[in-house]
Amino acid sequence: MISLQDPKKQKRAGITFVVLAALFIAALITCNLVANKFVSVDLGFKTFIISAGVIPYPLTFLITDILSEIYGRKNTNIVVFSGFFASLFVLLILYLGHIFPAIDNSPVSNENFDIVFQNSKKVIFSSMLAYLSAQFVDVRIFHFIKGKTKGKHLWLRNNFSTIFSQFLDTTLVVGVIFVGELSLSEMLPLIGDGWLFKTLFAATDTLLIYPVVYSLRSYFNLKAGEEIKLW
Repeated sequence: MISLQDPKKQKRAGITFVVLAALFIAALITCNLVANKFVSVDLGFKTFIISAGVIPYPLTFLITDILSEIYGRKNTNIVVFSGFFASLFVLLILYLGHIFPAIDNSPVSNENFDIVFQNSKKVIFSSMLAYLSAQFVDVRIFHFIKGKTKGKHLWLRNNFSTIFSQFLDTTLVVGVIFVGELSLSEMLPLIGDGWLFKTLFAATDTLLIYPVVYSLRSYFNLKAGEEIKLW
């Protein structure tokens, strides 16, 4: 890891890190809040039955791959842990929103609140279990491939790290949410659709990660494999 010699660029590197971390946490929280709703998404060649939380979730893996490439494994793990604690905070707020009764003229009644968030504890628990497992697997595989390829073939580590981690994530989420409610044969299509949907978007985000990483490397004068030291 290297410290940037230009103080202005070092400061901007920190700001960029914070912005990416904020986008990551925002996407993660949104995933948890909308995960209860299952939707069908028609991509023409196939109709996917997925949790609405799957839609923003691939963004989290794109961001961790960018962070891993530019800021290194340790800094990326800080963001992963931050997302975990932010989700626990949301869980606390949802719990408080549940135990305090709504006033008579509240736009959202107790019943409506519970209908939307009644499964939130289970969803967030499953999401956090899957999240920690999948994100750390993603970061570890990403850096393993990065080391083996000496910083080359960004597309390879971007896709392979996401393919394996997303399969783990999808299996854990569906398994915890529906255990005791659906049979294994009923859960498998949900796992398959969720994983395939995420994998397709992982392949698509390769088109995004290259220009983003190239722009950041060019601006901060980083060579292939170099990472910015923030602290």
